[in-house]
Amino acid sequence: MTVSFKYWNDCVDKLDLEAMWLVPDVSTEWLDAGETRDQKVHLSRDPDGQAYLTQTEMRDMLCAIAELESDRQLFASKYNKKTKETTLGIMQILPKTAEWLNNELGYRSYDVAGNTDLLYRPFVNVYFGAAYLIWLSNFENKGRSEEFVVRAYRGGTKKATHKPTLPYWKRYLLVKETFSTR
Repeated sequence: MTVSFKYWNDCVDKLDLEAMWLVPDVSTEWLDAGETRDQKVHLSRDPDGQAYLTQTEMRDMLCAIAELESDRQLFASKYNKKTKETTLGIMQILPKTAEWLNNELGYRSYDVAGNTDLLYRPFVNVYFGAAYLIWLSNFENKGRSEEFVVRAYRGGTKKATHKPTLPYWKRYLLVKETFSTR
């Protein structure tokens, strides 16, 4: 089954859409494109007609996750005693996740195999963080809500709807909101 959306209203929760209207850069971009608050908001399309997130729309999500995961610290690392794995960099990427994205999903702008130190480079780390968010947004070939994507980024796809990831989601919303005031 192919997933296709024409409007933001079709692929995000109503509250998420309202929150997006509150971000000045997003609302300005949408108003400049002829969108209005009382109508459905069209997704941006590339020349081939494929829906995509604009830089403005994607920036707030990436910034909020980087803030929560690492306090925007380039050399952040966190060891998880339970899984015995260490996440690295500004987006707190597992080396094995970066390698999987690289080898299996074709994200090959940076070759991280055997060189996990590359994940401390901000552009490399954000590249793989964004790639993982893209994968999560269409997990199991279903368009996923912003809440699912953010909670799955933190706790994995199996825990995206479990209670332990809810506080992360709430903090994410608060942090994301602060970007509209900067």
